[in-house]
Amino acid sequence: MLIKLYKPLMLAIALTSLTNLVMAQAVTSVETRKANTDYGPAFKGQTRISSVKSRTAYKDEVINDKLKGPWGICVLPDGRLLISSKPGSMQILTTQGTIVKTITGFPKVHFQGQGGLLDVNIDPNFKTNRMVYWTYAQPGENGAALAVAKGKLSADETRLEHVSVIFEAVPRHKGGGQYGSRLVFDQKGNILVSSGDRSADNIRQKAQDLSATTGKIIRITKTGRPAAGNPFIGKANAKPEIYALGFRNPDGLAINPATGDLWEAEFGPRGGDELNLIKAGGNYGWPVVTYGIEYSGEKVYEGIQQKEGTLQPVYYWDPSISPGCMIFYTGNIPEWKNNILLGGLGGVHIARLVIRNNRVVGEERLLESRQERWRCMAIGKDGNLYAGTDSGKLYKISKK
Repeated sequence: MLIKLYKPLMLAIALTSLTNLVMAQAVTSVETRKANTDYGPAFKGQTRISSVKSRTAYKDEVINDKLKGPWGICVLPDGRLLISSKPGSMQILTTQGTIVKTITGFPKVHFQGQGGLLDVNIDPNFKTNRMVYWTYAQPGENGAALAVAKGKLSADETRLEHVSVIFEAVPRHKGGGQYGSRLVFDQKGNILVSSGDRSADNIRQKAQDLSATTGKIIRITKTGRPAAGNPFIGKANAKPEIYALGFRNPDGLAINPATGDLWEAEFGPRGGDELNLIKAGGNYGWPVVTYGIEYSGEKVYEGIQQKEGTLQPVYYWDPSISPGCMIFYTGNIPEWKNNILLGGLGGVHIARLVIRNNRVVGEERLLESRQERWRCMAIGKDGNLYAGTDSGKLYKISKK
């Protein structure tokens, strides 16, 4: 009799445990706030994935608190940090946070709103050619434009020489919003640049227009020519520099070092921040397709989340965390290896995303207690994470 009762009892306990586990998994997302919309995801795990927690102890320390609008950061061959300053200069810092050089010689920038001197990167052959590349808001008669420029760092590291502008986005716009503006090199040495939609309703539709280079990802050579193999070369009325289209404010751009894939993080409207895996010629939908709404609370156009001919985000956030930068982690903390780290501006944290088979399978919020707007990140030669904030601080995050 006891044996007959035992098996059903054990089965009931097992089913209860399984149910509790599923329920626990369903409510362990790091996001607990109510979404702005009742839009549903296109597939399971596209939003509010289960949370994860780092097992490895790490520490953070502020190593400089006097930066002026840090926006981009890259690591020089000797391990020092090159940081762009939004008002219009760059500085070289040691990994202890000491400013050792201030660099001038940049073209005038449109320092207004989200504009200024923006991202920075160095040539893959910097050791021999000393070339620096940067993006900036370029002033002009008909408004500002996202531009890409390059110059040679002088021997004394105090100025840029032989400066030339190699790309200007069109059309120009008189507003100061949403330049996007991350700059990375692909494995062939071409330059990939994210170009924002410039925000205003009378220009953001151009994100779907192949005759414009706003709201796009651009791929060019080091001289500014369209890169060989770009998907719209030869297409009538299409700008040959375009690599992908349909973006709002692509503030994050990074190449997965393990696969060579290009990823983008998108600052969405009210809700609708996105993480996208970028395909050549892909249309990512904005402003026709979005998981967000207008800041007014109205739908964006028809309020569509899926449309034939457009690609879905790998992941999205609602409410917004306002992604401002992203990298693939290659530092000293083993469990973070190949994770995406994404700097939240309005979200005031660094999001750690665990990626498996090009899907997000776990999310963690790092350094949320610091209440910082995280603007730029890089992994140092020493394996530590260096991150700049809108408050002018430079953090070092390292394994304990």
